[in-house]
Amino acid sequence: MSQAKVQISIDCETLEEAMKIADASVEAGADILEVGTPLLLGEGVHAIRAIRKKYPDKPIVADVKIMDAGYAEAKMCAEAGADYVCVMGVAHSATVAGCVQAGKETGIQVMVDIMLMEDKVAAAKEMEALGADYICLHTGFDERHAQPEKNPLIDLKAVVNAVNIPVQAVGGMSIEQAVKASGLAPLIVIGAPLVINENNLTGNADSNEELKKLIQKVLKEVRNA
Repeated sequence: MSQAKVQISIDCETLEEAMKIADASVEAGADILEVGTPLLLGEGVHAIRAIRKKYPDKPIVADVKIMDAGYAEAKMCAEAGADYVCVMGVAHSATVAGCVQAGKETGIQVMVDIMLMEDKVAAAKEMEALGADYICLHTGFDERHAQPEKNPLIDLKAVVNAVNIPVQAVGGMSIEQAVKASGLAPLIVIGAPLVINENNLTGNADSNEELKKLIQKVLKEVRNA
């Protein structure tokens, strides 16, 4: 397997803070920028437009967690400049199909998040059959705090082996867990250790330079795995 790509999730609430994280991430060498759900709630698709304007060549994920109106919402993210959009696997199959149709028309790639779906392997196969471009094996923020033993590594190998499309590992992974995941999945998401402390969406790093160094450490360890 080729070297895993690292996606930095920008999970803050304001565009001002988001641009600082985006700048540090790009300077550190991150492969993909994710406009996280808190940022989309705080700033809307304007956040996608702003990051796209500053970084026209950097791949952008819109983690909008679509649950309905798949076609319209995926198209909206594509028109704002996103390269990838996330839809929830627990949504109706027609919602996932709508996102896939929007992808065919606009070029945006569809990531299906199978968070909270009981049988991860069966869910991944179903989403692949619906036309997903990626599977997101995601342990959610609340889920992992309620059940600390849970993390994406538990089902990662089985899901990767079950489908023919790329699998993304995401969900508050430590650097050590990210390194383990990088040996199996082609796309690793790092966010929570950088920008989320236990209950608040806040920046842990005291400065952009400190944040940049932290991201560089993550990238180095994952890429050297």
